[in-house]
Amino acid sequence: MNEYFKIAWRNLWRNKKRTLITVASVFFAVFLALMMRSMQFGSYEIMEENTIKNTTGYIQIHQDGYWDDKTINNIFDDTGISESLDEMSNISMSIPRLESFALGSAGSSTKGIVVIGTDPEIESRASGLEKRVIEGEYLQKGDPGVLIVVNLAKFLKLGVGDTITLISQGYHGVTAAGIYPIRGIISFPSTAMNNKLLYMDLTQAQYLYGAPNMLTSISIMLHNPKKLASDTTAIREKIGPGYEIMEWKEMNPEVVQSIESDNISGMFMLGILYIVVGFGILGTMMMMTLERKREFGVMVSVGMQRHKLATIVFIETIYIALIGVISGIVAATPLMYYFHLNPIQLTGEAAKAMLDMNIEPIMPFSMDLPIYYNQAIVVLVLTCIAVLYPLIVIHRFKVLQAIRGH
Repeated sequence: MNEYFKIAWRNLWRNKKRTLITVASVFFAVFLALMMRSMQFGSYEIMEENTIKNTTGYIQIHQDGYWDDKTINNIFDDTGISESLDEMSNISMSIPRLESFALGSAGSSTKGIVVIGTDPEIESRASGLEKRVIEGEYLQKGDPGVLIVVNLAKFLKLGVGDTITLISQGYHGVTAAGIYPIRGIISFPSTAMNNKLLYMDLTQAQYLYGAPNMLTSISIMLHNPKKLASDTTAIREKIGPGYEIMEWKEMNPEVVQSIESDNISGMFMLGILYIVVGFGILGTMMMMTLERKREFGVMVSVGMQRHKLATIVFIETIYIALIGVISGIVAATPLMYYFHLNPIQLTGEAAKAMLDMNIEPIMPFSMDLPIYYNQAIVVLVLTCIAVLYPLIVIHRFKVLQAIRGH
């Protein structure tokens, strides 16, 4: 069997031009497929990462029915829940939040805003909120001050050190009102978020709304996202009935739909690429077979069995495919890695669409292993299909006609 591999390798380089043309078709197929899928999956990863970190986490716990009716009265007591979550090894952190609406006013200006009460330290570790401070300083635990978004600060004509008045309805109809100093101004990628958010310490929010120890949600981050489904089930069993446990995909259907539709269009484009490449490889195989038909006839006439000749040709084709696949991967990897570290900055409508979903308008490339072996497998399968033509010819050709060049 080793002799077959040696003969096949020598045969490749008897006609270098023919071999290089075939290798080039495989090379460009792998190179283009890797670049395209790496770019797509990289954009999916940044969409998922931004959505999970900035908004919902991997999993959220609410009072049953809260997601459909987000009112201050549809909240739950945190007694014992956070402690039970700390016992689960795959949970990296849980972020308690109390969210509601309020009227924010300063001077003669008033605007409806979303108030988010959270633990400043945990929130910073989970979503990187501290890095979004563009003026002033970040909140400390128990701090009576607040953070407001940049467009809200401009609308209300407020700066660091000024005060904002909040008026709302609290838990069970109590009046919620307070005056809070502004510790810092923050900025998000999303224009919508930059218009209406205010962050305060969780205990301050609970006091404002008359809801001690009450939460609207607990967002959960995981060490290993692959255990998302099993952890969701475990949390549901652990805390019992009366709560809704939701995964991030349930809470962000527009992001999931965007990824799925883009992936389908990407697979369609990839399919067209592979059809073109497949026919290119097949055409090269047909050309190679016609050029070598006399050679095949001579080899069979001197005693080589047809199945052995077919085996050698098959090995030659596998060599060509492997050379093309490996060279395509080697050429694509440095570019993929560069754009993985230095993402493409999006502009125009594409950037606006991502900003509207609170996603940073960049397009990094993914370095996930499945991208590599999926493309390699597809190209190898296409090559194996294309090699059927010379194998059929080898088993059917007439020796005398082949030697005479017919």
